[in-house]
Amino acid sequence: MFFERPEVGTQALLVHIEAEDSTVEELRELAISSGLYPAGELTAKKRYPDPKTYIGSGKLDEIIGCADRVEAELVLFDQELSPAQERNLEKILKRRVLGRTGLILNIFAQRARTHEGKLQVELAQLQHASTRLVRGWTHLDRQRGGSGRGQGAAIGVTGAGETQLEADQRMIRTRIKNLNHRLLKVRRQRNQSRRARQKAEIKTISLVGYTNAGKSTLFNALCKSDVHAADQLFATLDPTLRQLELPVLGKAILTDTVGFIRQLPHGLVDAFRATLEEVKQADLLIHVVDASSSERALHMAEADSVLEEIGAEKVPQLVVYNKIDLMGEKPRVDRNEDGVPVRVWLSSLKANGLDSLVSVTTELLAKQIVDTTLHLHPSQGQMRAKLFALGAVIDERTEPDGTLNMHVRIEANSLRRLASKSGLEISDLAIDELTVSDRSHDDGQKVAASPNET
Repeated sequence: MFFERPEVGTQALLVHIEAEDSTVEELRELAISSGLYPAGELTAKKRYPDPKTYIGSGKLDEIIGCADRVEAELVLFDQELSPAQERNLEKILKRRVLGRTGLILNIFAQRARTHEGKLQVELAQLQHASTRLVRGWTHLDRQRGGSGRGQGAAIGVTGAGETQLEADQRMIRTRIKNLNHRLLKVRRQRNQSRRARQKAEIKTISLVGYTNAGKSTLFNALCKSDVHAADQLFATLDPTLRQLELPVLGKAILTDTVGFIRQLPHGLVDAFRATLEEVKQADLLIHVVDASSSERALHMAEADSVLEEIGAEKVPQLVVYNKIDLMGEKPRVDRNEDGVPVRVWLSSLKANGLDSLVSVTTELLAKQIVDTTLHLHPSQGQMRAKLFALGAVIDERTEPDGTLNMHVRIEANSLRRLASKSGLEISDLAIDELTVSDRSHDDGQKVAASPNET
């Protein structure tokens, strides 16, 4: 029987299969984010999916009737469909059918803007398509004749040749191999940049979380950046790195990554592994959560599941409850019984609570905070300027001879690094006494400065 895939349109019928971790609202948002118009919605209960069509014959008749009534050109399922189920449904419904993975891949293809992002999306699409190459071309000869140069050519007998399906599979395998090779180069370049940051002792912070939680809005608010942000799923796809100035610590790198979602296709996780490596190697993860969502606990669990899949579950994490302006909540910081900050409540859109987030981030990243008085010679003006740039100066007094007495609060490693860059030893700064505070304790321990400390 001849069968070609139906033409795709923009009028979509949404079929929601009830499950504990799925909602029709999310399917609707996915459809809209993909540029489709949800013309109608149906809900089905299916504890044991049918291996041929996923749903039963009764529900299929209902879908056909509803699709005809709303003039739907496309039927979307919020569960993953096997290649056979997809083909069988299209034959019965006489409309293009997309499962969850195909829909998400379509959104990613529209959002990718950078060269790296396009490579990663194409790889995921090809891996997904490689299992869906069986076509209804039974009215055509799907074999190409042999070259006549193989075994049997001497007596005029040629081989069966290569089928069209085999040719397509070979082309896809070749392209996937090429994309993997190019993405390997990207991964090596990222590793080189990461090693350079680690060598310079620059802290790296990654924003993670469920899609549409407000990560890009928070990223823009912290870095005074203009990364595209919109109230839609996967508004930001390509990874973005910006410099962030932290008090006491100085320069850090903030990374905005692709948002996570329930049942994020494994092919996408694999394809975006070079990008997600930034998350795995970060010094701190800021887990952004839409505090106003009734599904926030589920969204957090799904994000943690993806973090575990990429091997980032052990990276220190700070939870940020965003969008508190929609709840009437005020900015605050929640701490555990040891006084360590675990949650920050803020509104990135209204810029409420950002100062608390910056302060808490510094607290978590700083290993030891030095509270001391430095005596700088007038010729050491460069060191003075860098301390002010870090926001480490609490008070400053100038002696009659021009010596500067500067009361500073600074991370220990940052002080050593500043002294080294200025061509000085810490002993040259004539530090009277150091007060070193561990990040998880308010009380400090005073230690005398060693004249030989470097």
